[in-house]
Amino acid sequence: MQRAVNGLHIQPDEVLVDGNQIPKLLIPTLAIIKGDSKIPAISAASIIAKVERDSLMFNYHKQYPNYSFHLHQGYGTKQHLAEIAEFGFLALHRKSFNPLRTILSQQKQ
Repeated sequence: MQRAVNGLHIQPDEVLVDGNQIPKLLIPTLAIIKGDSKIPAISAASIIAKVERDSLMFNYHKQYPNYSFHLHQGYGTKQHLAEIAEFGFLALHRKSFNPLRTILSQQKQ
């Protein structure tokens, strides 16, 4: 989120975040729990983000068909974890996301 906001060509006056955690920004930021159901701008951003993510996952599936990204969109489902166990991690996997972080820490031991 920090990269996204900092990468904007026009800086906003305020950042509204859907959730309860505020990223470190130099712009006033407000966290709104269930913001996507309360603030139309957050709802719209959420829809845009989901459509973009689905498109990315479909393209990742074409590139890496063994990982079934078109079915689980990269979420840590049993199927996705089984595919990672069988085929390994890809550069696009977020290694900071649990349960992937846990698997990596166990591999280091």
